Amino acid sequence: MPSASSKNHRIDLNAFQRFFSQEVGSSIPLFAATAVALVWANVDHGSYEAIWHAELSLGLGPFVISKSVVHWIDEALMAIFFFTVGLEIKYEILVGELASFRKALLPVIAAAGGMLVPAGIYLLFNYDQPTIHGWGIPMATDIAFALAVLALFSRRIPLGLKVFLSALAIADDLGAVLVIAVFYTRQITIEYLMLAALLLAAMAVANRLWVQNTLVYALLGIGVWIDFLGSGVHATVAGVLAAAFIPARGRYETDVFLQRVNRHLNRFDCEEKSCGFSILLNEQHLEAVRAIEESCHDVETPLQRMENALHAWVTYLIIPLFALANAGLYLGELNPAQALAHPVTLGVGLGLLIGKPMGITLFTLAAARWLKIDLPHGVTRRHTMGAACLGGIGFTMSLFITGLSFASAEMLEFAKLGILAASVMAAALGALILSTGKPANNT
Repeated sequence: MPSASSKNHRIDLNAFQRFFSQEVGSSIPLFAATAVALVWANVDHGSYEAIWHAELSLGLGPFVISKSVVHWIDEALMAIFFFTVGLEIKYEILVGELASFRKALLPVIAAAGGMLVPAGIYLLFNYDQPTIHGWGIPMATDIAFALAVLALFSRRIPLGLKVFLSALAIADDLGAVLVIAVFYTRQITIEYLMLAALLLAAMAVANRLWVQNTLVYALLGIGVWIDFLGSGVHATVAGVLAAAFIPARGRYETDVFLQRVNRHLNRFDCEEKSCGFSILLNEQHLEAVRAIEESCHDVETPLQRMENALHAWVTYLIIPLFALANAGLYLGELNPAQALAHPVTLGVGLGLLIGKPMGITLFTLAAARWLKIDLPHGVTRRHTMGAACLGGIGFTMSLFITGLSFASAEMLEFAKLGILAASVMAAALGALILSTGKPANNT
């Protein structure tokens, strides 16, 4: 009979496998949208620019917000993306791979190396230049693309490597959010921030009072987003902060849930061996089903409920739409020699392709050697190097920070060129390293 610890391990493993498969699946629409954006931008550049930079206004009485379509995507829809990122981070900190100091230390150290070294390489090429503020671009890892490449070699890599790369990417996302909040805020309006703080405090109070209604948190969260929009701090940061106050407990404990469900199941007393389609005919059975459904809703945490509800929207609409609006690299007016030799292209490209793998690998192995932190079971130096190369796929977050870094269309194109070229080469290099070696034993 399996022990309690083995049961917990299996539950944790199943939860991770669901997360892994969801992230891998999300790479497909993202890849398709990127391909469409690249083709569209070069076949009909005029319509591409016209559609995404058209003005769109939303108003209620005297209050009107007017922004381009691409800005609505980057600042409104991406706030929902960052909200789901915040939910994932909170889950990992509470019960996942970042739940204990010992478990979190290695991926956090690896993520720190994967952020500091690329930023240093970018600064090396752009020191004392107007483009220096783009140093945050090569710091980010695209978790969906990285895990999608890793999934190609599932039989050749240990399960621990998937867990390690997932935890690293989540820690990397948290670091990227902090960078955006602290370093990509140009002007702050204190009054709006104070209003946002009051609404966040209201969310904290609702959490403490065990308010489970997701509509309450949704309305307060929208208010936080509006205040951040006016504060000067990028509005997507509001998504992560709001996620921190979403309750991670159900209305009651699992034992109470089991008692309630069993009590309602006992109401299914059928005279024959089979109840048949009794729900349509028996009012008592229908009431029992509704009561069980309500019990399932009450025991599920709002954190899990929101993440499950938003995941499909983020995967199949928000992220592909973001890629469609931002990944369109127009090659028609680019001088290849000038573009490839430009400090922005070199800083971003080499930061991702060389800085990311170098930083992740060196910091991981240094932590293992000097801090005596064991690598995940079955993970070797070769696995670490391969995963570190996949960390150089910086697509979504790098494009996002590019939009915060530059207003010049030319600098945006240079940065996109560096991101796309480095991401493709990093994926190929990581795949090459991971494709060698014996199949892993994941039993």
